[in-house]
Amino acid sequence: MPIKPAVLFVCLGNICRSPLAEAAFRQTAQSAGLEVSIDSAGTGDWHAGHAPDPRAMATAQRHGVDIAHYRARQVRRADFADYTHIFALDHANLGELERIAPPDARAELALLLDLVGGREGQGVADPYYGDAAGFEQTWADVTAAASALVNKLSKPA
Repeated sequence: MPIKPAVLFVCLGNICRSPLAEAAFRQTAQSAGLEVSIDSAGTGDWHAGHAPDPRAMATAQRHGVDIAHYRARQVRRADFADYTHIFALDHANLGELERIAPPDARAELALLLDLVGGREGQGVADPYYGDAAGFEQTWADVTAAASALVNKLSKPA
């Protein structure tokens, strides 16, 4: 019997990009009827326990998803066994995940935009220091990746 997919999205603080990726994938997977565990985390711990950035919440809300109940957390060693896929939102976070991954990690590590044709090797730009337009661009990027990931996970093994 195939293992139920479990996907973790990771950025730096877990208040902008990764919660938006979680929200977009949750929405897309639900629409497709895909049964999957979904979460997000950060490589840093300074926002642990905090709600997403208000601009991220507003962006998700504009697209029909309420993420006000999400809470930031830091990546844990157990995540590498608990998730089948861990997607970093940029190269720096992918490098940190590769550095901290235990030797027996089960999770497949990759950049999120590697899923999107023509975007392989690119990171999702961090909108934190910008304006609302940056959050909309992040939403567009993570939504494109969410669709590609649902297609990938929906195919028989």
